[in-house]
Amino acid sequence: MNSVNIGLLGLGTVGGGTVNVLTRNAAEIERRVGCPVRIIHAAARDLDKPRICDTGEITLTTDPREVVDNPDVHVIVELIGGDTLAQDLVLRAIAQGKHVVSANKALLAKHGSAIFAAARERGVMVAYEAAVGGGIPIIKALREGLAANRVEWLAGIINGTGNFILTAMRDEGRDFADVLAEAQRLGYAEADPTFDVEGIDAAHKLTLLATIAFGIPLAFEAVYTEGITRISREDVTYAEELGYRIKHLGIARRTPKGIELRVHPTLIPARRLIANVDGVMNAVVVKGDAVGPTLYYGAGAGDEPTASAVVADLVDVARAINCTPESRVPSLGFQPDAIEALPLLPMSEVESAWYLRMQVVDKPGVLAALTSIFADLEISIEAMVQKEPTAGESLVTLVLLTRTVQEQQMDQAMARFGELNFIFGDITRIRVEYLN
Repeated sequence: MNSVNIGLLGLGTVGGGTVNVLTRNAAEIERRVGCPVRIIHAAARDLDKPRICDTGEITLTTDPREVVDNPDVHVIVELIGGDTLAQDLVLRAIAQGKHVVSANKALLAKHGSAIFAAARERGVMVAYEAAVGGGIPIIKALREGLAANRVEWLAGIINGTGNFILTAMRDEGRDFADVLAEAQRLGYAEADPTFDVEGIDAAHKLTLLATIAFGIPLAFEAVYTEGITRISREDVTYAEELGYRIKHLGIARRTPKGIELRVHPTLIPARRLIANVDGVMNAVVVKGDAVGPTLYYGAGAGDEPTASAVVADLVDVARAINCTPESRVPSLGFQPDAIEALPLLPMSEVESAWYLRMQVVDKPGVLAALTSIFADLEISIEAMVQKEPTAGESLVTLVLLTRTVQEQQMDQAMARFGELNFIFGDITRIRVEYLN
């Protein structure tokens, strides 16, 4: 083949970075592929908008269907986001026998089953390394590098916005709302930050990681999702005092009863490497039965870090264009007929330790009543911090760290705590993971 021709949908931050990386490293990429890889056609909403890349040799259009339908295009790179128009365009490309590279985690988490099935039928590839972890090659590591392992669990900081917020709250003693406003000013958070701070973005990514790790169907709707909006700077401080750090984790774990899929704030021992991943950086720990725990760390967003993953996928696709479909790595790591619908564990049966912070009346008998409830429910206390009351105040802050229990046991304890007349306000609950 004289060249592999690319059609690019989207010329925003990642699209511009992809153009720059392909242009700057053209000779190196050709050495790896065996022929030139070049963008010949691209679509953007506004053709007059200033860009971070030179599009002089690329045919531009505002209609992405023109790019998909161009008979000279071999591979479509979808970088427009969303899961409506993007789905239509990707399926349109596949129907024409064109390979697809996408950074769209929402599209694949929600509609990946149909997209991958269509791609198998037409004998084309759908590559999506950039959909999780920006430039971190975590998809490739799970699908290929760790293929000899039975993956036991994985846990990841897979949203840079949330990690930036929690890091600043810890290092600078600031409140959530204050740091969120700064993240928006810096461009780390959108004007509507819901997808980031409520864990939806991380849940999309966890869906893909879990399917590749365990060979289960894509199950975005089954992921338990909890955000970081209720984390206070007090919680961050108390966690530090106890030897922990709070991170917004996506966790997928294989258990004898089924697969856990959950995104939530989590206390991690400060000595763990992942607890020291700060700012907008991402990291994923994967525990395989043969290799043990492995850590993948790097930039989770940005023009060229994400473009690095997009172009790596393009190199894989370009290499495979002359191969038979049977010789390619399966899109989800397992052969399609080997995807197994393992039970997905309800949160009530998930086991974790807990951090609890509450305001209680400063009087005798309070601790005895609380520990009596814990004893009845077979919940053990690992550590406790009680602050001295402020002069003239009748309430004190009590922080408890429990040992591992089933979530339903803790729910029962919280229900009984709600009947006590010496606890004021809401009890803050954060799960603890040791990642052993």
